[in-house]
Amino acid sequence: MKSTAPLLVIDGDSFAHRNYHALPKSIQGRGGRPAGAIVGFGGLLLRLWRAERPRAVLVAWDTLEETTYRHEALAEYQGGREFEDALVEQLEALPAFVEAFGFHVAKKAGYEADDFLAAAATAEEKRKGRALVATGDRDSFQLASDRTTILYPVKGGELLRIGPSEVRDRYGVEPAQVPDFIALRGDPSDRIPGARGIGAKTAATLLQKYGSLDAMLAKGMFESEAKDLRLYRAIATMDRKAPLPKLGNQKPDWDRAAAMAADWGLKNLAERIGQVAAEEQQ
Repeated sequence: MKSTAPLLVIDGDSFAHRNYHALPKSIQGRGGRPAGAIVGFGGLLLRLWRAERPRAVLVAWDTLEETTYRHEALAEYQGGREFEDALVEQLEALPAFVEAFGFHVAKKAGYEADDFLAAAATAEEKRKGRALVATGDRDSFQLASDRTTILYPVKGGELLRIGPSEVRDRYGVEPAQVPDFIALRGDPSDRIPGARGIGAKTAATLLQKYGSLDAMLAKGMFESEAKDLRLYRAIATMDRKAPLPKLGNQKPDWDRAAAMAADWGLKNLAERIGQVAAEEQQ
């Protein structure tokens, strides 16, 4: 029988960064190795599993040491980002920890975590399922639909549920218009300049009137910036054809995950995983 539970897709880098900066740097594992991001991420996996009861979990990752077509197309894309060694070490360890839970991992040179989120949500929609996409990247709002909900973190650890109506309320555009909106408005966090003199309100107003960036360009608007704006839109558009593992239904391997946490010297996390395992067996 086909499961009616959602596919849970998590932006691994997004939450690893959030946990690294939110939790004390004094959290360490065996040998004094930094472990705050790992502990926080493990807690997130437990929390989301308990709350959402997904049919399967996929965690998507960037490949930091490799550039993507976005970096090659726009030299300043994500420019100036530097990660502390302690964070990089944990980012390298986390995919194996996720696999210890029995969850899927998506990571491949040339793709960003965003692309795997889009591909997984699209695949789940095609099979008439539901997807939950947990990420702190608002570019993901382009994925919101009647079958895909974004779980967006805010202060206090709360996760807001973002669907099409919430995208309209926040941006004044439809989810499908989000890449055009980003191209026009720009995105300082990714170093995307946007159109000269165009802010969020004007970008939304223009898209409400004309429907798309292409329609504006067809009318001769932004003539001197047309090539750049098309590039910005391409960069902001998630790749829904990114390669994925087979996303079959899963049963978590709590014991293996707890054993890895214990081996890494993370006793409290191992105990928390063991507690969930005991609850699941009741």
